[in-house]
Amino acid sequence: MPLPASGATWPPTDPIVQSDLADWDAWYSAEPDRLEQRYQGRGTVGTPNRPAQYAGGIRGRVARWFWGNPTPAGEKRDKVHIPLAGDIARTSSGLLFSEPPKLISDHTETQARLDQLVEGGLHPTLLESGELCAALGGAYYRVVWDEEVSDRPWIDTVAADRAVPEFRYGKLVAVTFWTVLPDPDDPTGRRVFRHLEKHEKGRIYHGLYEGSATSLGAVRPLQDHPATAPLAAMVDAEGGLDTGAPDHLTASYMPNVRPARGWRHIPSAAYWGQSDFQGIEGILDALDEAWSSWMRDIQNGKGRIIVADALLQSAGPGQGATWEEEKRVFTGLNMLPRANDKGSPIDVVQFEIRVAEHRDTCAALVEQAAQQAGYSAATFGETDGTAVTATEIRARQRRTLMTRSRKALYADPALSSIVAALLAVEAGPRFGVKGLDTSEPPKVEFEDSISESTGELATTAELLRRGEAASTDTLVRMMHPDWDDKQVKAEVDAILGESGRATSDPTETGAEGVPHAGVPSDGGGPRP
Repeated sequence: MPLPASGATWPPTDPIVQSDLADWDAWYSAEPDRLEQRYQGRGTVGTPNRPAQYAGGIRGRVARWFWGNPTPAGEKRDKVHIPLAGDIARTSSGLLFSEPPKLISDHTETQARLDQLVEGGLHPTLLESGELCAALGGAYYRVVWDEEVSDRPWIDTVAADRAVPEFRYGKLVAVTFWTVLPDPDDPTGRRVFRHLEKHEKGRIYHGLYEGSATSLGAVRPLQDHPATAPLAAMVDAEGGLDTGAPDHLTASYMPNVRPARGWRHIPSAAYWGQSDFQGIEGILDALDEAWSSWMRDIQNGKGRIIVADALLQSAGPGQGATWEEEKRVFTGLNMLPRANDKGSPIDVVQFEIRVAEHRDTCAALVEQAAQQAGYSAATFGETDGTAVTATEIRARQRRTLMTRSRKALYADPALSSIVAALLAVEAGPRFGVKGLDTSEPPKVEFEDSISESTGELATTAELLRRGEAASTDTLVRMMHPDWDDKQVKAEVDAILGESGRATSDPTETGAEGVPHAGVPSDGGGPRP
């Protein structure tokens, strides 16, 4: 059976890889509780603080990050988290997929299906995969189908920490996805059900396991859990089913960037991608510490007054005393002022709020985190409101655009492969869609994430026209990149007609572009 045997350790990923993925997932989640769990108890709920975290000197300094620093007993947590990691992941996804990529085929019916695929829900899936890819170092696409949901298959995305891939010389040859299923009979969580789904070329295997948090446990029949029961009637004796596309793997892997520096010497993870958070965890932690310090300055900077005991009005024996700050006239009190009081019996306490220092520190940390992640600081900074051209944006964000181009090199084959597999499954015996060309995978063209304004395009078109460096057809396509050939031709004919440069036969055009009545410009007889 291609699926793992009973009792296997799960996940089988190297512990270093598992730890890194869990750390990045905590930063990506933007949940302070999860960050504290990762850096205090290494992700185990209920684990007490380590003794080294309370130690002073170098020993305590090394063992403690800001999020690993325990909150003193009796005090509330005052740590503030800035979700810069999530912003980095979202920005990476937007750079690649803010505009849906073009899927191109030379076959007319296949192109129509590709257009339908993009318009029918693929775009949100790509945006989701882009975020997961940047955060966890990679994301998977897989072909799925459910006849109760749709009469055709579609493309789904899976995070890198829910898959066990098998590479051969850098190429994905098989992958096992797993899903933890809820167990209504065991709310304590000691018993864990997992659904494993392994994709091989032309085949998909399904298995149900009952184990614990770290062990896969024993194999169970698919019908033992409501989530996998429908699959029991679909699989054969080996727990597999044919996809109908024997030459295609119905899954693909999109690495964020390669190589993964921290895993380069781990054989099982050498071909995995590198997260945008790799190496900047300490900077993200320092940013939260600086911002929390800023917020503490604001709390400490609240104006307070200290009054002498003589100005307090007794509330009775054992009831304490009060100060009425809104009272306009104070009558004599029955208590004498303190002997050591000097000057006014009312003191105002107002601590300084170090705004500039904290702002500059946080800005420097954000800039350093962005740079180490492969982006320009301007990508995450605020503008002064001044309008800038696309050329100026590209100049300011050159590092970001270089990173985008690098990531597109990895996204292209992954997207082309999974779309080709989808078309092959549709054309196979399972769905029997006719007229699709599956001989070649579709081409992928990523849209430009920075578009010129209409004014910039018009200026460029005018210069090209004046320099006789582009035809009317080229200029129209440049101004309207989303138009098809029919729309472009209609616009070209309209422009030439309005300008008087239209001709019914290019061979009958005079020096000024005005057609003659079949008479050459030299006055000779009719043209042959």
